[in-house]
Amino acid sequence: MNEYDVIVVGAGLAGLRAATRLAEAGRDVVLLEAGDDVGGRERTDVVDGYRLDRGFHVLNPAYPAIRRWVDVPALALRRFPVAVGVRLDDCLVRLAHPLRHPSSIRATLASGLVRPTDAIALARWAAPTIASARAAKHGPDRSLDEAWDRAGVRGQLREAVLEPFLAGVLADDRQQTSDAFVRLLIRSFALGAPGVPAAGIGALPAQLADTARRTGAGIRLGHRVVSTRRRAHGWHVGIDGRDAVTARSVIVATGLDPALDVPLPRPRGLQTWWFAADRAPSDDAALRVDGRRRGPIVNSAVMTNTAPTYAPRGQHLVQATCILGSNASEGVVRRQLSDMWDADARPWRLLRRDDIDGALPAQDPPLRLRRPVRLEDGRYVAGDHRDTASIQGALVSGQRAAEAVLADLAR
Repeated sequence: MNEYDVIVVGAGLAGLRAATRLAEAGRDVVLLEAGDDVGGRERTDVVDGYRLDRGFHVLNPAYPAIRRWVDVPALALRRFPVAVGVRLDDCLVRLAHPLRHPSSIRATLASGLVRPTDAIALARWAAPTIASARAAKHGPDRSLDEAWDRAGVRGQLREAVLEPFLAGVLADDRQQTSDAFVRLLIRSFALGAPGVPAAGIGALPAQLADTARRTGAGIRLGHRVVSTRRRAHGWHVGIDGRDAVTARSVIVATGLDPALDVPLPRPRGLQTWWFAADRAPSDDAALRVDGRRRGPIVNSAVMTNTAPTYAPRGQHLVQATCILGSNASEGVVRRQLSDMWDADARPWRLLRRDDIDGALPAQDPPLRLRRPVRLEDGRYVAGDHRDTASIQGALVSGQRAAEAVLADLAR
């Protein structure tokens, strides 16, 4: 069969959600994916028995889209501590969520990293949005750097903790990201406990694909779309080495695709190094940052302290993430890891390095929470560049594109 109501191009999170919604509405829909599996950026590969996500990913169950469309218990989520380890010159300081770990407050204050004035400034900046997302969605917006200056967030709390931690989350080490977006992100961290599925982040799109198939959507892997041409009553979609297919509507859900004739946010990139170790350098599962900023690494974690399923029995997996373009060499990364973990990283075996050019779309101020999903040429587009740069944004964009298609087809 080569004629459909809707063709969805790209089996990432946005495409999978769009196909599912269309199939639920009774539409004949097929999803075409160029790769050998679903997931887009959310993929997991098994290398020598280790589960390597394509870049360091976490899943936050507090996202409304996750609560609505994902069976989180089925993913067997392994949650990271709501804490961060900060390597300083003469010690390691562990900062934990004060409401979930009230016993940590005294140690936090004693560390010297968080002065009372800094804590008050941070609360003044973040608390309104934690209380209500409306504070970020409807208030003024500016760069994160400027917002922190205005709020009085400075000192070691900012330079040694917040800046390196968020650099790995935003792929932005200059704090030029939208302040409103960051506050929404902090809200999701405060309300949730992010983690990784036991089988890797790829378990998320695998579950979404199963749901799509059960609702009646077709998924074709190894189908690379090379053209979408308008016809009198729909679209002709060319596929590399295969017969073309036609449909009344087409949703393009392939990420930041330069072939789209639509303004797109610029991509931000991250680089993740994966190392196998016979012994864990620490038993702490918290994300670790280098508060001294002595190298390209913005965060590191012993993945197997959170999810032992990421490595063969008795082995350990360590990730180190850098901003793409930092020109990090393996030797430099190993030296900084040794310093951050107070362990010898030289014997660790490098399993893979992931260079993710389009890890996420830039979220520049002023933040646009909703970008159009209808293109002027009659196609539709989905992806986290239509909403927020997150798993939440990808899923919501797929839902929005599907609803737009359904509304137009009903006419």
